[in-house]
Amino acid sequence: MNYPVTSPERSVPKYPLREHSPLVSNPPSSQSKAHSLAVLWARKYYVSVTAKEDEPFSNEIPENLKEVTSTLGRERTAEKLMQKLNWASAQAWSLTETLLSDEIRRHGIDPELVNPMEIAADTRHLFQKTLDAYAKRATPRRLSVIVGKEFGQVRHKYTSVDRRAIGFVSMQFHYTGQKLLQWITPAEQKLWTPYLKVMDDHMYMPLQAAYEAAGNHPYNSPALHAVQRLLPVSTKIAVSVCQQVSRLNPNYETYSGPLTDLTIKTASIRDVEMFQVYLCLCVLEEDIRAVQRELFPLCVMLYPRLRVSWGLVQDMLKTMGWEMYNRLPAEDMAVFLPYLRMLTDMFSGEVFHGC
Repeated sequence: MNYPVTSPERSVPKYPLREHSPLVSNPPSSQSKAHSLAVLWARKYYVSVTAKEDEPFSNEIPENLKEVTSTLGRERTAEKLMQKLNWASAQAWSLTETLLSDEIRRHGIDPELVNPMEIAADTRHLFQKTLDAYAKRATPRRLSVIVGKEFGQVRHKYTSVDRRAIGFVSMQFHYTGQKLLQWITPAEQKLWTPYLKVMDDHMYMPLQAAYEAAGNHPYNSPALHAVQRLLPVSTKIAVSVCQQVSRLNPNYETYSGPLTDLTIKTASIRDVEMFQVYLCLCVLEEDIRAVQRELFPLCVMLYPRLRVSWGLVQDMLKTMGWEMYNRLPAEDMAVFLPYLRMLTDMFSGEVFHGC
């Protein structure tokens, strides 16, 4: 798929050299640049959540929202979820094992790297941190800052030896969250779900790695500017991509249900956002290795088990590319384009012919 980079209305300026300008005496530090990218992601999430505040509740949700959102209500919800956390974690591992146990042998993963007790313990710790923040009325935006570094540390722990191990952690995490939702009321679910999304995002996506990579760029880096422009619109891109792919595949059924199912739509949007974050990481690292070593092997391990076809992934990537082209300035699209083409080629029909 070829994405045009220039048009009569959209000319690409020559990139400045990646050097500090002598006219600027105090360029931002690497720490401040990483922080600004973290804040940008948190802001993007906050805007996507608050945009829904005016949506009416369904008739199924009781009129006790004020009680649920109070400090006492939040504490009760957090306590209820804490009491069920061990049970949810045990049930989640059973589901994860059912889904992925054969993949350990098939992909030649060292079984010692997939320690269910250790994975469950790390999952519970992160949920406890999040529930504590929830009880103290921290917003989802603030939560992203509070837990982001710890999520990054857990991701690093499981990807440092074999990056595919994060697939087991991610599924354990996802299933734990889904099980916990069963124990709270619809009103509590509406308030708690945004916190689940923050956790899912940080577990599935290499956000901390992207923040650190951003810190290695000078303030006037075209790559950094391109990433800063993509992140705020990445959710809108993901929503649009999923809508279009669903229309292209109206009768498609995944392992957990049809593409139109709310849970599937939420997971699909997260996956499209995940691909964009990996693309940002490639741009910031000036290397495709994050996709080669982590994203691609994870997809090869997880998607067939989740009954996500490679044709569906190809539809997603092509649509994502055009959405980026339509929403980003030409000079930013030019930065992403080489990595987007490589990413699209890696998931092409040529690779999965006959699969």
